Amino acid sequence: MRTLSYPAAVLVAVLAAVTFAAALAAESRPLPRFVSLRADEVKMRTGPGVQYPVEWVYHRRRLPVEIIAEYQTWRKVRDWQGSQGWIHQSLLSANRTFIVTGAVRAIREKAAPESRPVARAEAGVIGRLVQCPGDGVWCRVEVEGHEGWLRRVDFWGVHRGEVVK
Repeated sequence: MRTLSYPAAVLVAVLAAVTFAAALAAESRPLPRFVSLRADEVKMRTGPGVQYPVEWVYHRRRLPVEIIAEYQTWRKVRDWQGSQGWIHQSLLSANRTFIVTGAVRAIREKAAPESRPVARAEAGVIGRLVQCPGDGVWCRVEVEGHEGWLRRVDFWGVHRGEVVK
């Protein structure tokens, strides 16, 4: 059996404390807040526990959902179509994603409507939210390796005026 030296043991304890503190900080963010689905199959229940019936089964990893309430290890979420239910926190990720809404949307090279399109995304496409300045109508996004700017009104997954860094 291998033992750690005192400095190594202290380092391990500090790293564990920092990791735990980061997890607590993520959970203490104000509601509502956006997260995404961590797994390929996620069950949404009618209440906060496995004894409640499954209302929906999602088969879209990275789908954005909005946490609107918390109870112990359960999160009440709302999806982009307005459906609400409870999902266990272990099935949610802090990774920020978005889903394109409406029609086909142009992802632009710069945050300007006259800027050159770098890609087009159909309704229902899920991408990664890279950055959203608080004062702008545009967010920097990435969809399947194409990075550019998309207007906030063209997708769901960020609050009005929210800053994402």
